[in-house]
Amino acid sequence: MADFTVGGTDFLLDGRPVRLLSGALHYFRVHEDQWTHRLAMLRAMGLNCVETYVPWNLHEPEPGRWADEGALGRFLDAVRAAGMWAVVRPGPYICAEWENGGLPHWLTGPLGRRVRTRDTEYLGHVERWFARLLPQVVAREIGRGGPVVMVQAENEYGSWGSDAEYLREVVDLLRRCGVTVPLFTSDGPEDHMLTGGSVPGVLATVNFGSGATEAFAALRRHRPDGPLMCMEFWCGWFEHWGSERVVRDPLDAAAALREILAAGASVNVYMAHGGTSFGGWAGANRSGPLQDGALSGTVTSYDYDAPVDEAGLPTEKFWRFREVLAEYADGPLPDVPPPPVRLGAPAAARPARWTPLEDVVGELGGKEWEGPVPPTFEELDVDRGLVHYRLEVPGPRQPYPLRVPGLRDRAVVHVDGVRAGILDEERPVLPEPVAGPATVELWVESLGRVNYGPRTGEPKGICGGVLHERQYVHGVRARGLRLDAFDDRAAVERLPWRALPEGAGGGGGGAHPRGLFGAVVEVAEPGDAWLELPGWTRGFVWVNGFCVGRYWSAGPQSALFVPGPVLRAGANEVRVLELEDAGACGELRLR
Repeated sequence: MADFTVGGTDFLLDGRPVRLLSGALHYFRVHEDQWTHRLAMLRAMGLNCVETYVPWNLHEPEPGRWADEGALGRFLDAVRAAGMWAVVRPGPYICAEWENGGLPHWLTGPLGRRVRTRDTEYLGHVERWFARLLPQVVAREIGRGGPVVMVQAENEYGSWGSDAEYLREVVDLLRRCGVTVPLFTSDGPEDHMLTGGSVPGVLATVNFGSGATEAFAALRRHRPDGPLMCMEFWCGWFEHWGSERVVRDPLDAAAALREILAAGASVNVYMAHGGTSFGGWAGANRSGPLQDGALSGTVTSYDYDAPVDEAGLPTEKFWRFREVLAEYADGPLPDVPPPPVRLGAPAAARPARWTPLEDVVGELGGKEWEGPVPPTFEELDVDRGLVHYRLEVPGPRQPYPLRVPGLRDRAVVHVDGVRAGILDEERPVLPEPVAGPATVELWVESLGRVNYGPRTGEPKGICGGVLHERQYVHGVRARGLRLDAFDDRAAVERLPWRALPEGAGGGGGGAHPRGLFGAVVEVAEPGDAWLELPGWTRGFVWVNGFCVGRYWSAGPQSALFVPGPVLRAGANEVRVLELEDAGACGELRLR
């Protein structure tokens, strides 16, 4: 069997120097039926290796409840079949613009700042997770005939903390779980990051988008020996709701790639193919140089302006990268595979029925909570989804401002059954004062947990309280609705469906219905498609039970990618959970 090791300045395969030409492709952001095509695209671009993170919260949504835990192993088998090597980054924290950086909400909720430290309770959970996950990695190491050549310990820890004992414990845990291939860390090319994130005796790599000469010089100040590698060459970037499109000139990106390779380094193109954050798993970021400012949710698309776009098609950047990588290939590059089958013809439908949001939460939500102060999402065991809070302002009393300090993230507020405004962190006060007595309802949605920076793991929901003038309003009822409740399709079908109210669902307005809408779209020839929702505001969409993600009229994303394997010839069931305003909703369009 092959032996992959780290030499003085090279990676060695059976003692022969090799260069890793890797590309990031997250198995959890690509429909499994399309893994083979996307891997073939990476091979055709000139890559010999693929890198993937592993999101803990996806595979353990509740303590001890596992979800598709064998997906990583199946992906690594596909990598081997494609004739490529694999780099696995199991965290436990991954960032990846993924909900909570991959850490489960049930872990960060009670532990708070104790995560990603030597805290014994946290490490106990990590050990249990690794013991469950890593056997499928160990069984597929290159020395056992598999594709795995390296495994990462933690992720960009130098951007977070300086607990060297914790990092050493993660390294030791990986070894105790049977990992024998080389381990590595990755951090930004800055002194404090490399100091805080590297481990003596473990290969250190750097992440950057340009300036390879300077970045590798910084790495060499800390590590005079060992192979040079850019573990994340940021060839594009991600986008936030309400922001502008992010693009990078293909020639500029290709020049930066060439500089990395000219230095004799290995590289991992991040992202080679970004894919899609299906299921509402997109994370969020805090603005500002220290990532402690305003919150911005990441869009569903993880296209990343990558060389292989969200639908698996080659971009101009693909062809420029292929030219550069061909110079470092052992022989001619493989042909580019044919594109996936596209939808044969556009299709559209209008919603025919709906269920009000109150009924959806009542039927699919968790047990009602009652107490003096509002609970957080974590206290209600809600990862992705929303919480309905209800409280009573006592009276009689004159009108005062109603304020919700500590609100995360976005609340549609009703007073005595009438919508009174939409609040968020930057605008936590209702436009009009509220007199008492009054019933106040707040429908609060998480726009994604922070995935990078010092506020990773912060709680969601109403994290302060509700103030009327300066007085807290006590006495709260709350019920959470998790997105995975919609996985029970039989329960969804048992909802009290009804005809749409007049003026809603057909381009009319005024009713502001919020709830779950149902439609049937007839498709003649299934294939990859884009779903457009003109007139809708904000929510989630399921196609034949598969959650294609969040939509929001705030943009910049205007359509959701629907993988061809999700569609079928004939009737296709589309369900739309509108959380804000469907008063002007129109057709659901597949193109």
